[in-house]
Amino acid sequence: MNSSSKSSTFSSSSSSSKNAFDIGNHLIKMIKIDPKLSNNSGSVCFPPKPLLIGTPTESGIFPVLILLHGYLLYNSFYSQLIQHISSHGFIVVAPQLYSVTGPDANEEIKITADITNWLSEGLCHFLPTHVRPDLTKLGLAGHSRGGKVAFALALRKQVTSLKFSALIGIDPVDGMDKGKQTPPPVLNYVPRSFDLDMAVMVIGSGLGEMKKNLLFPPCAPIGVNHQDFFNECQKLAFYFVVKDYGHLDMLDDETKGIRGKSTHCLCKNGDSREPMRRFVGGIVIAFLKAYLEDNSRELMAIRDGNEKLPVELQKSEFLI
Repeated sequence: MNSSSKSSTFSSSSSSSKNAFDIGNHLIKMIKIDPKLSNNSGSVCFPPKPLLIGTPTESGIFPVLILLHGYLLYNSFYSQLIQHISSHGFIVVAPQLYSVTGPDANEEIKITADITNWLSEGLCHFLPTHVRPDLTKLGLAGHSRGGKVAFALALRKQVTSLKFSALIGIDPVDGMDKGKQTPPPVLNYVPRSFDLDMAVMVIGSGLGEMKKNLLFPPCAPIGVNHQDFFNECQKLAFYFVVKDYGHLDMLDDETKGIRGKSTHCLCKNGDSREPMRRFVGGIVIAFLKAYLEDNSRELMAIRDGNEKLPVELQKSEFLI
């Protein structure tokens, strides 16, 4: 491991009976990479932005998921979600796209394309010994504004050298309201108009469109939220809306600092984050297994109501 990266290791249960909503069987490592410390990096190619990577530690070749954070959030706020997904045999790459930004997301789209292009040359240098990424099995996910960025990149607003096979919007948001989209607008309000050459899943929060109080607007307003994104998806597309949970309920139980504390104040939330985070992690795992690993057993069981969920669904819809 290069001196400009930091890592920590987490264990998981060895039970073979666990489903996607439980922590998986892989021992995982969390790795932080800071490109600002790369002045004397030699032949190692560092990423254009800081990364938080969750990876299995045992020998193997694993699919890769890029996970984009929400507006003004830190990638570290998704550590528990990253650990959950990674423990089922995925390498999760979560960039810190910015610290402070304005309404225009064009730079975030460009940066995500740059990070995608970096994976082929740079990712393997920072993974545990004998762990290799399978970049022919590449997924892209984003939460909130990160979901907008993920859709924008999948819609080819920037060119990448690698091809995505799966796209996930986790409570994606395209602005403040219909007609008040942040640039570049992603939604065009034409049903089934997204030209996406990949499987798509949209996850929505039932409380996201509701105000926390009179001082703050909804975090996922009607007109620019999950429903609108799914309405523009074509086959293959899956849609799940979780009842009684909010826009930020898939974050870590504890998010530190001023921004971390604000995540409990700005959006209407459920009673706790753990059930929503387990659902998001599990449905992402089932979806990735179906469309990156050609194993749709668990996703179909969830679709057909044959899998016990940690939350109650408000709505589900499928374009198959």
